[in-house]
Amino acid sequence: MSARVLVTGAGGYLGTQLVAALAAGRIEVERVVAADVRAVPAPQRLAGVVYEQVDVRAPELAELMRRHAVEVVVHLASIVTPGRGSTRAFEYAVDVEGSANVLRACLAAGVGRIVVSSSGAAYGYHADNPEWLTEDCPLRGNEAFAYSWHKRLVEEMLARWRREHPELQQVVLRIGTILGATVRNQITDLFEKPRLIAIRGAASPFVFVWDQDVVGCLLHAVADGPPGVYNVAGDGVLTLAEIAARLGKRRLVLPAGLLRLALRALKTLGLTQYGPEQLDFLRWRPVLDNTRLKTEFGYRPRLSSAEVFELYRRARGHGA
Repeated sequence: MSARVLVTGAGGYLGTQLVAALAAGRIEVERVVAADVRAVPAPQRLAGVVYEQVDVRAPELAELMRRHAVEVVVHLASIVTPGRGSTRAFEYAVDVEGSANVLRACLAAGVGRIVVSSSGAAYGYHADNPEWLTEDCPLRGNEAFAYSWHKRLVEEMLARWRREHPELQQVVLRIGTILGATVRNQITDLFEKPRLIAIRGAASPFVFVWDQDVVGCLLHAVADGPPGVYNVAGDGVLTLAEIAARLGKRRLVLPAGLLRLALRALKTLGLTQYGPEQLDFLRWRPVLDNTRLKTEFGYRPRLSSAEVFELYRRARGHGA
C-alpha cells in the first residue's frame, strides 16, 4: 500500500533529490509533502508535490502532519555547514530540539514510521576508533564539533524513543561522506585546495557514498526497508595519500602540533572558520562498515568509495 510521505529539510541538497525521486514515481506513494523553513519558488515546484513552509521547531508541525494524514516522515532537516553568523545555540535548537519536536509531532499525528538521516560523525573522531565501525560501536560524537555532538544527542534520543514508543518504527541511516557530481561541502573544499593538507603519521582514511545511493537508501526506507540502524557507505576506503594521487596533487604534510598552533592562530585572527579541533576531524576519520546495510537492510551501494570518488574527480576535471 502506498503511503503519504512528509520530508523535512526538503529544500536541502538531499531533500531536493529525494522529493524529485518520489515525484518521479521511483516508488509508489500516495502523497509527497515537501516541508522546509524556506519557501520554494513556484518555478521550482514539482507537479504532484505539496509544498509547506514550516520550521521543524514549530508547534504546528503535528497539525500539519494530521492535515495531510502523513504515514511516513523522512527527517533530513539539520545544519551540516553553519552559515556566517550562526551560533552553537541556534544549531542545537534546529538539530536537537527540532528533532525532538518532529518525534513528538509524529506521535501526536499517529505517524507509523520515521526515517532519520544521521551521520558517521555520531561515532566521533577518536584515535581509538576501530578500523571499521559497525552499528554496535558506541556513539562518541565529539562535543568540539557541533554537528558530530548533535548527531550523537539525537541518536541517544532516538534510542529512548525506540524503547518508549515502539509503535513509531525507526529507520536510522548513519551516512558517510557524501560525494557526487555536484556535491560541495567541507570535505570537497579540502580536495579543491592546490595542495592537500595532511597530518604526519595519519592515513586519514575516507569512506565515501554516492549521493544517489543515499537517495536509494531513503527510498528503500520509505517503501519497505526493515526498521533499524544502518551505516550508509560505499565499499572500501581511500587514504588521503591515495586521494591526492588521484587528484594529481601533492600533499602538504605537517606535524600535528604545528598544524594545531597554526589553526588556533588563524582562527583568532579571523582568517579561517576552522579551529584546532579540525585536526582530529582530519586525523581520525570514522570508517563505516556497510555489512548490515547490505545483508539486513537489503540495499547494496551501486558505487564503491573509489568509484564515486572517480565520478566526483571527472566532474570537477581534476587529475588524469
